[in-house]
Amino acid sequence: MKLKTIIVSVLVLTALSLVVFFVSRPAPPATTDARLDQPLVGRATIEKAAKLRLSDQGKTVTLERGQDAAWRVPSYYNFPADFAKLSGLVGNLTDAKAQRLVTRNADRISRLEFKDTKVELLDAAGQELWSITLGKTPETGAGRFVRFGTEPKAYLANLTAWLDTESKNWASSELINVKADDVAKIEMPFSEGGPVTISRAKKEDPWSADKTLAGQKLKTDKMSSVLSSIGTLRFSDTNDRADPAVVTAAAHQRTFKLTTFDQKTLTVAISRKPEEKKLKPPTASADGKSGPAALGSMADLNKKEDKAKDTAGKPGEDTKADPAKALTPEYETIPAGPVFVHVTHSDANAPVNALTQKRAFQIADFVFTSLPQKAEELFEPATPPAAAPAATEEKKP
Repeated sequence: MKLKTIIVSVLVLTALSLVVFFVSRPAPPATTDARLDQPLVGRATIEKAAKLRLSDQGKTVTLERGQDAAWRVPSYYNFPADFAKLSGLVGNLTDAKAQRLVTRNADRISRLEFKDTKVELLDAAGQELWSITLGKTPETGAGRFVRFGTEPKAYLANLTAWLDTESKNWASSELINVKADDVAKIEMPFSEGGPVTISRAKKEDPWSADKTLAGQKLKTDKMSSVLSSIGTLRFSDTNDRADPAVVTAAAHQRTFKLTTFDQKTLTVAISRKPEEKKLKPPTASADGKSGPAALGSMADLNKKEDKAKDTAGKPGEDTKADPAKALTPEYETIPAGPVFVHVTHSDANAPVNALTQKRAFQIADFVFTSLPQKAEELFEPATPPAAAPAATEEKKP
């Protein structure tokens, strides 16, 4: 057989072998798990949910959606839920996917630390629509092991979520959010000279005050600061309205009023117990007496005072050892109390009116300290003082 014929035969046989391989090769195994490469939870399931329950380390918090479609925190005075925080969690759940099936083996599943860290979506009757339990983070540090419901499977998902189970942390802290451009008038209280009212006819107009000091004008940056402090208030904590700290602070209240261009008024009462100096109780005397007894009788005090006068400046007398010197009063400083705010909206249906009937609200200290304490702080010289003429050198004759 010629070499050419042999080569042609080999090529034909090779081609036939490839055809047989591709025709007879087994089909790739079909995906047997419908959860792979799918979001952990679908949007349709979220839209059906009336409750979201989070559990971790023995603590649980539940958010509920009301008839008005707004989410609230029943375990924290039924306050509105923080929508941005809720949206962030939901976004994490819908963006994350089950990347691979890790195991169906019960022993291996038990080593992935599935405990009580759980997210559940429930219907209005409290029946479970969907849930996942979170296990530990893999050694690679990427993602989280998860289990769906009671399924005997463990998956790895590209999920990065921290479950906050503190009820207060889920409550929306926003009390006021008024844009500076919407404010037409603001009334500010001062202990000296009474309140100052600052207003403008349109948002692009300059501010004008009902009381302006001679040669002064309003500080634009100060007005912006005041509007920012008063117009955007968030609480940091809440107290019972009958709390002694709230009652004490109310005696030191400043009330600001904001009026918007649509004629709505917000009354913002800010209060704080001021810092005080308190006389320290006298320490024990050399004879072991303490309290008022350490000072002795009035006659003793008078004798000590007379002796101090007689011996003052005399040689040989050690005035440092005079007991009268030890009676100098000492004071301790008691810090100022927390800052509280009470907001009233002229619109009776405004949510803040209902909230302030439930709790007293603490706000950040800097809100209080940044507000002007005197009317003079609102003004600055209308025109800068003219520069003094340069001195000229006197010519000699």
